Amino acid sequence: MTPLRTAALSAIVLAAASGVQARESSGLTLTPAPAKAVRAEGAFQLSAATRIHVAPGDREAKGVASQLADLVQRSRGFRPLVVEGAPKAGEAAIVFTRQGPAGEAYRLDIAPTGVTIAAAQRAGLFYGAMSVWQLATPDEAKGAVALPAASIEDAPRFAWRGLLVDSARHVQSLETLKAIIDVMAAHKLNTFHWHLVDDQGWRLEIKTYPKLTQVGAWRVDPGAARAYPKYGGFYTQDQARELVAYAAARNVTIVPEIETPGHALASIVAYPQLGSAAPDARHMGDWGVFPWIYNIDESTFAFLDDVLNEVMDIFPSTFIHVGGDEAVKDQWKANPKIQARMKALGVADEHALQSWFIQRVGRSLEKRGRRLVGWDEILEGGLAPNATVMSWRGVDGAIAAAKQGHDTVLSPHPTLYLDNRQSVSPDEPTGRGKVISLKDVYAFDPAPAQLSPDERKHILGVQANAWTEHMQTDRLVEEMVFPRAIALAERGWTPDAAASWDDFAQRLPAEMARLKILGVSADTVPFEPLTALSQAEGGAVQLALANPLAVGEVRYTTDGKAPTAASAVYAAPIAPPKGAVVKARTFVVGKPLGRERTVTVDPIALQTRVSGQLKSCTDKVPIKMIDDAPRAFDKRARFQVDILNPCWIWEGARLDKGALITARVGQIPFNFQVGQDRDRIPLRAPATPEGELEIRAGCSGERLAAIPLGKAARDPGLSTITGRLPARPGKTDLCLTFTAKSVDPFWVIDRVTVKPSAASQN
Repeated sequence: MTPLRTAALSAIVLAAASGVQARESSGLTLTPAPAKAVRAEGAFQLSAATRIHVAPGDREAKGVASQLADLVQRSRGFRPLVVEGAPKAGEAAIVFTRQGPAGEAYRLDIAPTGVTIAAAQRAGLFYGAMSVWQLATPDEAKGAVALPAASIEDAPRFAWRGLLVDSARHVQSLETLKAIIDVMAAHKLNTFHWHLVDDQGWRLEIKTYPKLTQVGAWRVDPGAARAYPKYGGFYTQDQARELVAYAAARNVTIVPEIETPGHALASIVAYPQLGSAAPDARHMGDWGVFPWIYNIDESTFAFLDDVLNEVMDIFPSTFIHVGGDEAVKDQWKANPKIQARMKALGVADEHALQSWFIQRVGRSLEKRGRRLVGWDEILEGGLAPNATVMSWRGVDGAIAAAKQGHDTVLSPHPTLYLDNRQSVSPDEPTGRGKVISLKDVYAFDPAPAQLSPDERKHILGVQANAWTEHMQTDRLVEEMVFPRAIALAERGWTPDAAASWDDFAQRLPAEMARLKILGVSADTVPFEPLTALSQAEGGAVQLALANPLAVGEVRYTTDGKAPTAASAVYAAPIAPPKGAVVKARTFVVGKPLGRERTVTVDPIALQTRVSGQLKSCTDKVPIKMIDDAPRAFDKRARFQVDILNPCWIWEGARLDKGALITARVGQIPFNFQVGQDRDRIPLRAPATPEGELEIRAGCSGERLAAIPLGKAARDPGLSTITGRLPARPGKTDLCLTFTAKSVDPFWVIDRVTVKPSAASQN
């Protein structure tokens, strides 16, 4: 039995012994919620005079105590002194002791007279220390703080509690990765899955094959970005070792991923002899599923052995991730040499060939005592007995793997894919258009009901993934990861019986404060009131406020003053006077959560909608994208669009006397590898050389206007075009599409204004 499985079983035993923990732990701002917590009377006063005691000669405990002292310094502004030896008689101190549970489990006793962190292993001491730091950091205040008295017995539900960061599509700084690991550690996530290789770039220095980073780490992005310098970068082996050591000191294991046999364009561009067909470096700036795949020559396996040996020299993790997903096999089918080799091997088809390929790679890992982990496609065609499956296509792969006796990690799309948007707000960062909210992540249970108790023993744990196609900056990565990764942390650690969304939601103000202290950005938009103006018959303007997550309550003012915990609670749409400045904010247990929202009540505000406020005609592949121009990233527009059907609807336009329509539009490269779906994107023939923006009464209705794009076609940035809409009775849904000869460039809407003719305005 592996240590991972043993830890998971011990967590299940502890969870079974703690039946009513949600109620008992609700008064503590600990995240993840502990397995068992009982409040007591009083509190421990943590101040600059507090000392942290460890046993003489216990270097591990002293190191953890120093980490706790450093974190207290960071959040409270003072650093407790770490000393070896027992506290003096009557001294109220924090004491580390090894007289506690094994593994990652710990016991924490807080009383007015002192704090005891008890664990047999360093990991348990560390997590006990993280709980003490969290209780000492309920907010952003400085100075002494009272830790509520409590008795806590805690251990993880699952052994693998992971987060993937994709550094292949976009490169993050080492400082940002360290900050992410800091947050993981503080919330008891213990596995950092580092995606280092993909079609868009090879990010790890391999000394035997220098072209992997000299060539494969750089690309020319399409569209207007072609005029910019090459994009890319990589991590030296020394930098990777530095990050491994940094993570290990925080009980986080880094599992590297080296993709095989697909997602291999970057390496094949660097060394074309590795491929099954000639590579095309121009596509390294594309997104999607690529056709390039490794060949099955012995020299290719020698290359992979050399690469993986250098990887294993850097990363001491038991598991090495080899990808295995989305390996398009068309090039294998079209390559006579590969077909002949398949016949000689007795391999039935290309799926079986991938299985043979993965098992061949796995044997190289086993020689060095490592274990292969791959995405659930590695199940196809058969799987080596010691391989571990990471299930991403829903939970079916995990269920199949567990039933076959394979260990598995649940990482299902879309629920745990953090490249999806977090709310319907148009202010969300760029990302895939499906909404996966904080509550959606929290609701995911990593223990499928379809498995028997024995089969569930093969579930090592759970992991969320931050794929960075649309996270071009470090800040965007952090905003898409946090706070959703905190919800995952609780579901991976806390027993299912103790999980409570309502209790978790009450802890969010404290969590957001801790994220800020740890130096990472977090997405506050899902907590912020959504505002919607509407015009009633007679011309009165109403304002509705929404709280999509139903966390806390929305409070507002109508006099332009900042809302407080004593401001009016929103209950129904309001009708402030014209010109009023309404400010609204969410409060949880009297504490603000998210930013303040401001809206001016004015009929003019009804006339403009950004793309994220327009309805998409379809929901095939919706994405919130960023413009490729101008060069300054913070000046680029964001567009909400279904890339397989660029079509938007303005619902309920009033055209009683006609209207002037103004659209701000942009053009971006269609750099998506979507196969035959590209040919299915609807295109209407243009009437002018540059094309038009067409406005119809409903998507199958009559054409109301066709506005020529004209000189906008020669501007890589945003352009404004204007046209007139004829009078129509009642309300009309305006359907907006572009005419074009091809999908590249790809025309998108930034914002639209529909201004009624003067005679029809109230």
